[in-house]
Amino acid sequence: MSIVVEDFHKSYDRTVAVQGVDFTVAPGEILGLAGPNGAGKTTTMRALAGILTPSRGRLIVDGHDVVRDPVAAKSALAYVPDDPNLFESLTVWEHFRFIASAYRVKGWEAKAESLLTQFELTGKRDALASELSRGMRQKVAIGCGYLHDPKAILLDEPLTGLDPRGIRTMQDSIRRRAASGAAVMVSSHLLSLVEDLCTSVLILHKGRKIFHGTLADLRRRADEGGRHESLEDLFFRLTESDGAAAEDAAPAGAEA
Repeated sequence: MSIVVEDFHKSYDRTVAVQGVDFTVAPGEILGLAGPNGAGKTTTMRALAGILTPSRGRLIVDGHDVVRDPVAAKSALAYVPDDPNLFESLTVWEHFRFIASAYRVKGWEAKAESLLTQFELTGKRDALASELSRGMRQKVAIGCGYLHDPKAILLDEPLTGLDPRGIRTMQDSIRRRAASGAAVMVSSHLLSLVEDLCTSVLILHKGRKIFHGTLADLRRRADEGGRHESLEDLFFRLTESDGAAAEDAAPAGAEA
């Protein structure tokens, strides 16, 4: 497994952000991380990226413990937050050069040219980051994340600021990365993105895992008991404050 999370807890003083979460993401899998605001999605991603230290539990990326072997873990990882901070005084091409140097990527120029073409950024090659739109900044950040061919990819709200064409391009790029063997996690408030793109789903609520299974498992859950709910209706039912604890059991075929 490229991503393994075991009994992950994260607390801030007396506030518990994530409690007892465990899951795996295999090479080629695209895991959709869903949940309302404050559910623990970004906390989980930031801990996997080595930005936050877990209060308890183990986080493994490509066989490397994120806490005990952070350099090796981060070398195998790409993490793009929902509002990526670019270097305002660097051009798009200079961003790729910087990332190539940091990750010691050989033959990076050809890879960077290909990524510029893929994300329709060729015409912005020499533009400063400060001159880019929100969507273009997102493309640059994710393109830079792909440059070192990471084994694990964490994308927090990757479609923010993108137009319809950019959304299709981004989704296709994620599918290609998974097809090439990367384990991918995508956090999104857009349930349509999870349904269209992801092969498995992890739903968090108040820091707890309330569903983890394949997309087919989730659809079966929506149909059980003769409900025939939409995935959106099921999501709201699972994340209702009063009912979430009662739903905290995995469906048949899903991981508990």
